[in-house]
This record gives sequence, C-alpha cells and structure tokens, in this order.
Amino acid sequence: MELITILIDFILHIDRYLEAFVQANGTWVYALLFLIIFVETGLVVMPFLPGDSLLFVVGAMCGVGLMDYGLSVALLLTAAVAGNQTNYTIGRFFGPKVFAWEDSKFFNRRAFDQAHAFYERYGGVTLVAARFMPFVRTFAPFVAGVAQMTRRKFTFFDITGGALWVGGIVTAGYFFGNMPWVKANLEKIIWGLILVPSALAAYGSWKASRASESDPH
Repeated sequence: MELITILIDFILHIDRYLEAFVQANGTWVYALLFLIIFVETGLVVMPFLPGDSLLFVVGAMCGVGLMDYGLSVALLLTAAVAGNQTNYTIGRFFGPKVFAWEDSKFFNRRAFDQAHAFYERYGGVTLVAARFMPFVRTFAPFVAGVAQMTRRKFTFFDITGGALWVGGIVTAGYFFGNMPWVKANLEKIIWGLILVPSALAAYGSWKASRASESDPH
C-alpha cells in the first residue's frame, strides 16, 4: 500500500518531482524521461507509469526555460516509438499464448482484454487513439503483435500516433502549462488526463464486446 501511495503522489505532483530532479541533476532529466516513456510504452507489465501528465509537465518546464523544447520532443518521440516497437515485437513472439495468461501483479488481464476488444473493433486506428489512453496505450502495441499486424503497417500507425501524442501534449504544456489557472488546478487536470481517456477506452471496449457478441459469425 505504501508503494501505491508513493506512486499516486508522484503522478499527481509530478511537476514538483520533475523540477526538483532538474535542479539537482540537470541534463540527466532527459535520460530519466526517455526511460519512463520507453518503459511505459514498451513493457506490458508497466502500464501504471505516468504518460500524459509527464508530457504536459515537460512542456510547461520547456515554457519557462528549464528544459529544451526541441530536444524534449525529439527524445520523447524516439522513446515512444521505440517502446511501441519493443512491445509489438514481444507480442509477435508470444502470440496466442497470452490468451491463456491469468491476471497477476505483473499482468493485468482486464486491461489486456480491453485493449484487445478495442483493437479488434477499430484496427490500426486504435494504435493512434490508444496513445492518449492510459493503460490501453501500453497494451495496444502488444495486442497488435499478438494479432500479427504487419510491421510496416504497425510502424506507420506507431509513428503517427507517437508524433500526435508527444508533440501535441508537450506543445499544450508549453503554451498553457504555466498559466496561473492551470498551475492552480494541475492536480485536477492530471486526474482528467487519466480518467476521461480511460472512460472513453472502457466505453469503446464495451461497445466492441457487445458488437462481437451480437455478431452471428
């Protein structure tokens, strides 16, 4: 429970943690950010790491000169694309075996099923939309690999989604992250970045499941 509490505090107050890290370690922050984004998108067992909120805060820090905007976007986009490619490769390697896996502290069966249903319904577009959905974005490339999507098609959606996700949210943070109202309500905004996309993903997977159940074939 203590670990969960620390993780929640880190996610909700990531601006303070990140700023303190920059002050203490300087450019090493880029290595840390690369690692977080790569692990969140590249390892199916780590869907709980911050993504959207981290990108937004990075943009805000770029806006006040604590970090370099161009370098941040390029580095985080590379991490996001490389992470998805790794996740996809793992999915292709394990293939159908994952459908027999049970829920555990290292594998969230429900989140996987949610991503799979959403993917089956919406295909490659899911890889773009999933970038903006916590938990689903971790499982979507893995599911694409399991479903044997071609590497060429996957890479197209991977880069497109990654560019929209990283570029869009970092840029939003750059322009709006330091506004007084945003800074005063950052915790609520972070909750919104987590809950709203998650609710949309849950609704999408529910509709996909209903459609699958009603399909006689």
